[in-house]
Amino acid sequence: MCSAPRLYVSDRNTRQRGIVAVEAALGFAILGSVLAVGTLTFVRDLRSSRFAEPTEGLAALGESAVAYAASRPVGEAFPPSVPSTPQHPPRGTLAADPPGTWQGPTWLALGFPPPRASGKAFAEGQPHAFSFAFDSNLSASRSAFVAHAHGDLNGNGATSTFEIRGHDVEGDPGGATLEPGLYVEDELE
Repeated sequence: MCSAPRLYVSDRNTRQRGIVAVEAALGFAILGSVLAVGTLTFVRDLRSSRFAEPTEGLAALGESAVAYAASRPVGEAFPPSVPSTPQHPPRGTLAADPPGTWQGPTWLALGFPPPRASGKAFAEGQPHAFSFAFDSNLSASRSAFVAHAHGDLNGNGATSTFEIRGHDVEGDPGGATLEPGLYVEDELE
């Protein structure tokens, strides 16, 4: 009688497959840990990016301007214009402002810059790379504002400009609103 040969799996092959699975699991665990640390670092660096400063600063200005207008007639919807503060943006570095820089009536009315504890990219007392300005154009039927951020990121004298706009129109049931979009000129100067 012929019998079929039996196949035996040696203990050696079983042990090798087990080691490969353990090694793969360990490799995935290490890779996951490295990615977790790298992702946290990337998010922190992105947050401290100099481009976060103008976008977050202008967002804060826009929200404050719309809130300011909510309790005022259209002809007084926004605070008065204020020139760039500081007058010239830092050239290629981060700079802290001297005390009192942001104590003008318009900046105080808009609560800008945000308090230091806000966790934003630009807050009062922190070094920054941009100067900010607020221009308002007031009339009884339609008032508007433009908020600017200007920066010389590499110190070559060329300036990056970021702007947002908003308006309040007499009879508009929606009240003061931000216009969609962000104007950017020479972002990478």
